[in-house]
Amino acid sequence: MRIALDAIPLVAAKTGIGHYTDALAEWLARVHPDHQYELLSPFDFPFAAGNGTPANLSKHFFPVRTLFRKWWLVGLPALLQISPLDVFHGTNYCIPVYAPCPTVVTIHDLSLFTQAHTHENENVTRGKRRMPLMARRATRIIAPSEFTKREIIEHLGLRADKIRVIFEAARASMKPLSPAECQPVLAKHQIQSPFLLYVGTIEPRKNLLTLLRAYDELLKTTPHRLPLVLCGGRGWLCDEVFQLVEELRLQDQVRFTGYVEDADLPALYSAATAFVYPSLYEGFGLPPLEAMACGTPVITSNVTSLPEVVGQAGLLHDPRDARALTKALAELLADDATQQHFRRAGLEQAARFSWERAARETQNVYDEVFQQARK
Repeated sequence: MRIALDAIPLVAAKTGIGHYTDALAEWLARVHPDHQYELLSPFDFPFAAGNGTPANLSKHFFPVRTLFRKWWLVGLPALLQISPLDVFHGTNYCIPVYAPCPTVVTIHDLSLFTQAHTHENENVTRGKRRMPLMARRATRIIAPSEFTKREIIEHLGLRADKIRVIFEAARASMKPLSPAECQPVLAKHQIQSPFLLYVGTIEPRKNLLTLLRAYDELLKTTPHRLPLVLCGGRGWLCDEVFQLVEELRLQDQVRFTGYVEDADLPALYSAATAFVYPSLYEGFGLPPLEAMACGTPVITSNVTSLPEVVGQAGLLHDPRDARALTKALAELLADDATQQHFRRAGLEQAARFSWERAARETQNVYDEVFQQARK
């Protein structure tokens, strides 16, 4: 089979969906050498051909010109007409409305519907118009969690049998590193151990205002003085996060690194005393899983998909309750045995998720829609 995957998530600095697209494509090609996988994009994107990349995975970059300016409506359908592909997989919500081959779409979450206030109005309007249409047009839908599947059924009105839940996984590079291995990365980002860590975009949905208030309370009511390191690029409405740091006079305690390259993340996770992720909403929640894979104790929210990912291997709290988060932080930091327990439990939990299994299950979906189209 020839299968194409949407590579647009690989164009800019990678966040969760970019990591998903990258890891899935590579593992599909590794696990299924008898199929051909192609990454398609109207924009150029980095691709390390020949550098350990499977021979059956290739990049196809089609510059945006007259025909391709309306990529999803005109350019991609035209390309699929002249290129004999068996399946197209939209890895980031989108598929061509008119496609000559079966289509699979991954819907990572329904935050545009349920958390509209955390997105720009233009993105909400466009997403609410396009997502239901593309979900109905798709032959199959992949959801990264049972939580997201339920939301797709509820908000898009789709049948449960059209949706397949396929869990994501931590990348192979996410593994525990020794203090000596971590030190060059810490020095690069001017971070000293011990410290608390958050990784993700600086945006309202990540609930960083609650994290800052909980952290401020931790400093005021306990002897713990670990700095808080926030790693991630600036998102929409991020200014209030920086303003609260100033209001609480935490400038000397809170460190913003900006966007961090993938290669640095294992060292940051491994060196952190705890990973804190009080997000209000996640379709899957890859950062807590990556932290656990690096042997780092995790404190995260008890809502949406996060309990599916973390299970009993982390400390869960109500994300709206800053005091509950302060209590969880104090409980973890006060006891070395508790930290060791969650390090071990996190490693065991992370090992239950596998990109190899995700690739096999995704290929099963491709096989299913391909066979259905041939009937």
